[in-house]
Amino acid sequence: MSESHDKFAFDYNGTKFYNPDYCPFGGFFELESTLESAEKYAALCETFFIVGEKPKISDTLKIIKELVCLQMIIHEKIQITFDNEIIKLSGEHSAELFDLVNLVQPGYFKTKTSSLGSYYGIFNDGKLAAIAGERMKMNNFTEVSAIITHPDHTGKGYAKQLTSHVANNIFDEGKIPFLHVVESNIGAIKLYEKLGFVTRRKMSFWNISKKL
Repeated sequence: MSESHDKFAFDYNGTKFYNPDYCPFGGFFELESTLESAEKYAALCETFFIVGEKPKISDTLKIIKELVCLQMIIHEKIQITFDNEIIKLSGEHSAELFDLVNLVQPGYFKTKTSSLGSYYGIFNDGKLAAIAGERMKMNNFTEVSAIITHPDHTGKGYAKQLTSHVANNIFDEGKIPFLHVVESNIGAIKLYEKLGFVTRRKMSFWNISKKL
């Protein structure tokens, strides 16, 4: 949010958040700044995430949970066989894209999230069966995100192909792909490791909401 995505950011004196229409995430330079900034951002959205060490929040807010994630990175293009046609998604697919992500991972994908980068899908019988795309962008790095397969279509290799396709496109743009995965999602971690991703570090995503 301080680099190529700064146009999507709200800056609260040391804490920056994405515009909540795009992505409910924030990060900070100074821990003390989270106290005021979280309260201001909570006026814009019901629930959101702050990344990093445990933030300071006011009595009007509460931490719902801490998601401990692995930040994984890859340094070479992925060599695999692509068995399915991969389609670059456009505005006409936005509703179907939004519905699929929120069916599997509700709350992370907002109405304008797809505007942050390119998204791709695999269709089965004319319906969107799996997707992956780009979310957080920096000058030299781009996040592979929303790696989602509809529950009716798991086990077909869709996630492997889509993750590889997105990562290779990021390399073609002269950037390095990275992703985040919850540390308990062993199946996904094994897939990413097979593709060549390695863990860079653990990161906490603090889910915060207003108190009722």
